[in-house]
Formats: sequence, C-alpha cells, structure tokens
Amino acid sequence: MSKNFIAVIISMVIMFLTNLNAFARQPYKIIEYKKGIYVIEINTDKSGYKLMPAYVDGLEHNFDVYDSTDAKLVINAGFFDPKNKKTVSYVVIDGKTVLDPTENENLMENRNLQPYLDKILNRSEFRILEDEKGKTIFDITSHNSPIEEGLRLIHSIQAGPMLYPDLRLEEEFFVLVKDGELKSESASSLHHFARTAIGIKKNKVYIFIATKEAPLTLRELSDIARLWNVEKAMAFDGGGSTSLDCESLHIMSDYANEGRKLKSFLILK
Repeated sequence: MSKNFIAVIISMVIMFLTNLNAFARQPYKIIEYKKGIYVIEINTDKSGYKLMPAYVDGLEHNFDVYDSTDAKLVINAGFFDPKNKKTVSYVVIDGKTVLDPTENENLMENRNLQPYLDKILNRSEFRILEDEKGKTIFDITSHNSPIEEGLRLIHSIQAGPMLYPDLRLEEEFFVLVKDGELKSESASSLHHFARTAIGIKKNKVYIFIATKEAPLTLRELSDIARLWNVEKAMAFDGGGSTSLDCESLHIMSDYANEGRKLKSFLILK
C-alpha cells in the first residue's frame, strides 16, 4: 500500500470526522410537520449556541433583527401595542427587566381591561435559567411563579397563553366567558390564524410555526404540542406577527407580504 494512498485515506477520515462533528453541532433541525406547519428542534446543549431574547426601542422587522444580530435563527415573541410601540409582555435579559407592560399606559389605563390586569400581567413566559453548576435550564410558567431554589433567572419572554399541559385561555384573559357565554376574545384565540409557539422536552426547545397557508386556533396549536409529546408549551404572538428567519427558511404572515414590525424576539446565536 503506497504512502500516497494511506495519506488519502487519512485525509478522508479526518474530513468525515470533521463533518460529523459539524453535523452534531448543528443548532437546530427543521421538520415540516404538515404542509405549512413547521417544528424546529433546538438543542443548545450539543451545539454550543444560546437562546436569548432581543428587543428594539421602537418596532422592527424580524428579518432585520436576523441580519443585525448575526443570529442563526430569529422568531417573533411577545405582545406589543402597535399604536404606541410599547410592550404588553415582560422581557428579562441578563436578569434585568428590559420591557415592562406596567409602563404601557394604553394597557394600564384601559378601563375595560383594568378588572383583568392581574391575569394579563401574569401570563405565561418562557424562562432561561442556570443551575448552580452553570447548566442552562428551560421552563415555561406564569410570570409570578417563584424561581425554583438553586436556579437563577437569566432571560425570559412573556406572551401566552399556556398551551400544554393545560390550555389557559380564560386564566390568562385570552377569552372572557360570563354565564356560559363568550364575551370577548384576544389574539383571535378561537379563530384560524398563523401561530408561533414554543415548547420544551428533556431540556430541548421546540418552536412551532403555523404559516398563514395553514392557520390554526390556539386549541389546535395545543393539540400539536400534545402530539409532539412536549412537557410544556406556550404561544407567542401570532397572526401577522408570526415570523421566522433562518438560513433555510423565511416566514412572514402578514397578508401584505411586507412583514409586520415587532417589539421583541427570541434569537439563537
């Protein structure tokens, strides 16, 4: 066996191992669950990439945040008021509250909403925590839920409602029912619209994106989370806000195909 042949074999083995390692470090995997409905599996433990919130002072397109942050993936996240460009959802970055809905006068001074502000301000949030050994832990829970002993809150993004294991439409004031009759509905909860959601299972993160070509109600989105066997899942803002940008997939859900400008985002970088 010639030395040149052996060198070629060694080179091929090194290339194979390098590609194998690169594949193992891929930060996400996209699965088309059904036509127009995607599931993105994110494994930060193996990839070395991190999930964190991002926000802008005014409003900005999802694809512009994708470009400006050099992220691998960006999706839309919390609720906001397009009129005054202020948040309706809490966002925490590096342990500091950077977006606070109690500073939004359109929310806090709305007489129709004041009886239900406790529910709105306590909506579900996606938490990124760290244990005493520095390991990243993901959780989905209500905003007022205490941090588990031994964990430290690093980042969080609120939106809602909780989808699984319980669909909390009334508890988080996405529907108002009185005397068995529907009185109001937020985020078009009971109607078919594009949707964004996030789930967790065995400390992996799952993003669910239903495009405008395959719109869902929040209950139908809850059913997909259940079928995917996640431990917990919650919705982010949906409808025309539903957006995803990564190397191989770009989704806009506003019907003008221009992309809605947004307030907060979840990025992978």
